Amino acid sequence: MAVQAIELAGKPYVLMDRAEYERLRALAKAGELPPLPKPDRDGRYPAIPYARATIARGIIRDRVRAGLSQKELARRAGIRVETLCRIEPGRHTPSVATIEKIDRALKAAAATGAAAGKR
Repeated sequence: MAVQAIELAGKPYVLMDRAEYERLRALAKAGELPPLPKPDRDGRYPAIPYARATIARGIIRDRVRAGLSQKELARRAGIRVETLCRIEPGRHTPSVATIEKIDRALKAAAATGAAAGKR
């Protein structure tokens, strides 16, 4: 990664490649994972919200690690981007078939490193 530090009007700035900047932005956004639900007073977690959040968190982490946008992952998985946009915040429970499509697309992207530059 080529980075250049400069100073303008007494303030320090960093110049970097646009692709690296976008990758870092995606990583920062990945920190915005859907929260896991709180347990009830007996220590039990609500199953469906917990499953939704857990699935969503895994997809987000793997998507960002692969360097894919939501749009690109949806395209590679053969699903609508709107579907992925409902899954990632934990608002929708995906079908097994949808999870398998997403999983295959993420594994293929990780295996080939083909995500570079596809944003």
